Amino acid sequence: MDATALVTPPYVAGPLRLEPFPALMLAPARVGNPTTGRAFARPYKDVSARLQRWQSRGLLTADTEPALYLHEYSANGMTVRGLVGALDVSRRAARPEDRAVLPHEGIHPAQADELADRMDEMQLNPAPILLVHQGGRRLRDILAAVARRDPDHAFTDRGGQEHRIWAERSPTTLAAIATELADGRALIADGHHRYAAYLRLQRRRVGAPTGPRPTDLGLAMLVDQADTPLFLGPIHRTLSGTSLADLRDAAETLGLEYREQPQADAVQALSSARLAATDGERWAVVGLGIGPDEAAVEALHRRIVPALPHGPTAIAYHHTVDDALGGARSDAIAVLMPAPSVELVLRVAEADRLLPEKATSFQPKPSLGVLIRSLRDVAPEPS
Repeated sequence: MDATALVTPPYVAGPLRLEPFPALMLAPARVGNPTTGRAFARPYKDVSARLQRWQSRGLLTADTEPALYLHEYSANGMTVRGLVGALDVSRRAARPEDRAVLPHEGIHPAQADELADRMDEMQLNPAPILLVHQGGRRLRDILAAVARRDPDHAFTDRGGQEHRIWAERSPTTLAAIATELADGRALIADGHHRYAAYLRLQRRRVGAPTGPRPTDLGLAMLVDQADTPLFLGPIHRTLSGTSLADLRDAAETLGLEYREQPQADAVQALSSARLAATDGERWAVVGLGIGPDEAAVEALHRRIVPALPHGPTAIAYHHTVDDALGGARSDAIAVLMPAPSVELVLRVAEADRLLPEKATSFQPKPSLGVLIRSLRDVAPEPS
């Protein structure tokens, strides 16, 4: 197998479970601080000792009792609230209807291995993966009641994000949350490779002594997309070694609409079924001829790119239009992408399809260091 090829990570089987855990939390001055990443840098086996030193200096606190954490953070005028817990990854789905967690992008096996090795050496899940779902009314009411209390932690981090955190330990509330989540299904918004690393770590420990294993769980944040939604933005492309003439030839080969227009008109034409492209001087619009259940990024990578007469020799990914346009030239075209809707991404995932690499950008993400999970803690018995 091509070691660089994307593969589908295994599916976790239901019920969907978030287990309480005792969180490690960096001091507010360290959260969102550009230097904080050094605490999780090589050599990874020394990370736990580093954090213990930080704890002795008051730069990190450790909860003594497990909890589920309701974490609300605000950035750039957006407020996101999610439930943070230890996701049960101990079971694999044998049938599509058994799936509890849905990936929508493939993973590079070597990268997942590297992340699993890193977590194993650190004995940490440094940050939660982001999951989105549509919570039921009862779950929403339960979490709203939690959020009406005074938060256990409230601060603004060094990066400007505002945080409020509630630790929920009531057995009655935890049982009600577990019941509401059990039959649900969540879409991975961010963290596909870390999710795959969780599964690899879990499989590595299958032959270990019986009993609860920390690697049966992985840190996750579950956001109700119908309540405090994440913003789904586009990721644009630069195709090196390819020209607008190549793009025109590919469109003609596939029977797609291709027309050159002034920049303003081309950008205005960008939609879920049209791409805009430029070499820095000329602009073109390509109609994709796709239906409501296909994403523009699928049409680009699976039909247009293979039909190009030349290239691309490399593909670069950009979160802003300006960055994409900065790479446009006579032998490299910038392709401006529309963002797929969350509903479309979910339909793709439920249909057991994967979007191409770097297809989605869910924002904003929480700052590093707000909630960390130690793998030295013993996992709870399955409920």
